[in-house]
Amino acid sequence: AHRRAAGPRKPAAPAAAQPAAKTAARSAPTRRAPVSDAPTRAEVKAETAQVLATGVQQLVVSADENEMRIDRFLESRFPQLSFSHIQRIVRKGELRVNGKRADSKDRLEEGQTVRIPPLKLEPQENRPRSLKADDDTLEFLRSITLYEDDDVIVLNKPAGLAVQGGSGTTRHVDQMLDVLTDKSGQKPRLVHRLDKDTAGCLVIAKSRFAAATLAKTFRSRSARKVYWALVAGVPRVRQGRISTYLAREEAYDGDQRMAVAQHGDDGAMHAVTYYAVVETAAQKLGWLSLKPVTGRTHQLRAHAAHIGHPIVGDPKYFNIKNWELPGGIQNKLHLLARRIVLPHPRGKGTIDVSAPLPPHMRQSWNLLGFEDAHYDPIVDAPDE
Repeated sequence: AHRRAAGPRKPAAPAAAQPAAKTAARSAPTRRAPVSDAPTRAEVKAETAQVLATGVQQLVVSADENEMRIDRFLESRFPQLSFSHIQRIVRKGELRVNGKRADSKDRLEEGQTVRIPPLKLEPQENRPRSLKADDDTLEFLRSITLYEDDDVIVLNKPAGLAVQGGSGTTRHVDQMLDVLTDKSGQKPRLVHRLDKDTAGCLVIAKSRFAAATLAKTFRSRSARKVYWALVAGVPRVRQGRISTYLAREEAYDGDQRMAVAQHGDDGAMHAVTYYAVVETAAQKLGWLSLKPVTGRTHQLRAHAAHIGHPIVGDPKYFNIKNWELPGGIQNKLHLLARRIVLPHPRGKGTIDVSAPLPPHMRQSWNLLGFEDAHYDPIVDAPDE
């Protein structure tokens, strides 16, 4: 059986007469009594310079961190760790949960012990931040906010803006949320994802409580999502249900895509999507409304291609040879997270938010004579 640590341990505070950076390098960590709650982000940031200088640590998952993804746990406990560093630690097996290797997407349970390897990073607090850059980011976030209350923000994410960082990605929503950190050190948290080139409704939690509650909402399929897409051709069956298994595969060019698989195939996960044809432009193009029941990677894009009607402008899944893009329509992904409906995390009724068409889709809708106000038949699709 694996032994469980009593709780997170913090290094001693530096001597008042010595510079903080030098003291952090010389001070040996001291032990303190276990605490029941996770430290606030402000507390973590205040002591990160010392924590990152320590050796192996054993951290106990608090009640607030129950069901938190491992990568989010590391981001919360160690704000200075980069996305790539977190992924590397997990990939190499240096991080263990109750003595076992884990994946960055695995979810933690209260009371589990997380082994953190030695971390040697310079404090980022010493790096000056541009106040103008922060002001510009704040103004940008305000300009794309569709809904906000004390617990939840719904952003209208532009197409082309990544939600999270990754290899070669320096500008993304998660990074921008730093400017919304409140006085207690709480930074708004992502609770679901959109592909970089997908526009529309992106839900953000303003507290750890809201994040945990909303995460359960998405996992239990209690959130209703509606997407709009422009596809090549028009499905013969005007309303239908697509049910397949999807698994990740590597294409000949080294790119990774989701492909239809068989039950039992390595990595195959069940994916279900309802669709309805809203309007058509002859038989050349169709406006589809899509309601995903599950939330698999690239699910809507892979399913649209699977039924023979790939989404216009999709560089990964458009699979019709010699298909010519109609004049006036931009070769960009025509996929919008149009609407999100979900219960408020504190039981304050229902949040129901819709996003407008992004500029390139607005241009296509105008050209094709499609009307936003047209009745959307996907509302009749059953819940599963």
